Amino acid sequence: MNYIKLRKNNLCVENILVQKLAKKYQTPFYCYSLSQLKYNFNTLSNAFKTVKPIICFSVKSNANISLLRELKKIGAGADVVSIGELLKAIKAGIKPKKIVFSGIGKTEEEIRLAIKKRVLLINVESENEVDLINKISKEFSRTISIGIRLNPNVTGKTHRKISTGGKDEKFGLSYKDFINLCKKVKKMKNLNLQGISVHIGSQITSVSPFKKVLSVINEIIDKTKIDFNFIDLGGGMGISYSKKEKQINLKQYAKLVNKFIKNKNSRIIFEPGRFIIGNAAILISKIIYIKKSNNKNFVILDAGMNDLMRPALYNAYHQIIPLKKINKIFRGKIEFVGPVCESSDKFLTQKRFSKIKEGDYVAIANVGAYGMSLSSNYNTRPTIAEIMITGSKHKIIKKRQSLANLVNN
Repeated sequence: MNYIKLRKNNLCVENILVQKLAKKYQTPFYCYSLSQLKYNFNTLSNAFKTVKPIICFSVKSNANISLLRELKKIGAGADVVSIGELLKAIKAGIKPKKIVFSGIGKTEEEIRLAIKKRVLLINVESENEVDLINKISKEFSRTISIGIRLNPNVTGKTHRKISTGGKDEKFGLSYKDFINLCKKVKKMKNLNLQGISVHIGSQITSVSPFKKVLSVINEIIDKTKIDFNFIDLGGGMGISYSKKEKQINLKQYAKLVNKFIKNKNSRIIFEPGRFIIGNAAILISKIIYIKKSNNKNFVILDAGMNDLMRPALYNAYHQIIPLKKINKIFRGKIEFVGPVCESSDKFLTQKRFSKIKEGDYVAIANVGAYGMSLSSNYNTRPTIAEIMITGSKHKIIKKRQSLANLVNN
């Protein structure tokens, strides 16, 4: 994190002490650095500047409309997987010709809206979906641009619940089925096959799986003799959640893509989410109680798994940082947990931590991707506020849900 760091033992987001924010806003809340968001987008864009890709931000990773508007300003498109995400992207000002509609279960309503809005590509994942799009496109008397998602049978060596490229996963079409569907689409007058799409999973920190994917795509192109206008390589680029975990080497990945695209008349599309927004946010929480047990101390926070699901869902690691670090150490095993009535409502176990007490505040790091977007009202708890920092300024970009609204609906 370049813009979220400790300065003289005080955690800062850009030019603001987080301690001041914690006293101003009701905890828990999400806090974003706009500078970090822009830095991440520009880092990705610059790494691949030779091929000038269309970078379609993965809206499922974070659908806050203020953030989408900021991304639009710096050149991002959108990758959407639902009618709600499509409408949000358009409301944020992202042009339909920079939107790709992905997902395996698009409804007729969603397909109709995508056609009506004239999105860049509808990435299809089954023969039945192709038939439905063709039927609807005839009603509109339009020729619709589609991409076909390939299941390359390549895994990203990531958590099994965020791996999408293996042969037994629900996503995309096998090599053989992909080729057969290409032949069928060619005969359909209302469909224009413009793209090949792949996405093998999230939080991939090695370039090796992407190299394998590019090789499979080359085989497909040689086999089908199709000069695809767009080659959608998905997202999946990983970030560092801990000191042990390396961020993907974009320079190496860019070299592979540059070599791959050299003799092709195709435009590269990327669909990153986590790489752009992941480390641009922290979750601020207050320590309610410190409860001693036989072999550990439970640090009970006011943030729960309903606010941040990733640790419960994926056993994901998120560093926890005191807003004010002191040199004294809290000795003994401590476990940071939430107030939700579930045993899985826990965030992190540590053997050593800065001295803390009830009423202190902590930040859970790297929560920008799949933090707020996976949040819920479980245990009838309100969804929390989102704050954005720009330099020395801060503003609410999503209000905390009121109890009255939650209870009465």
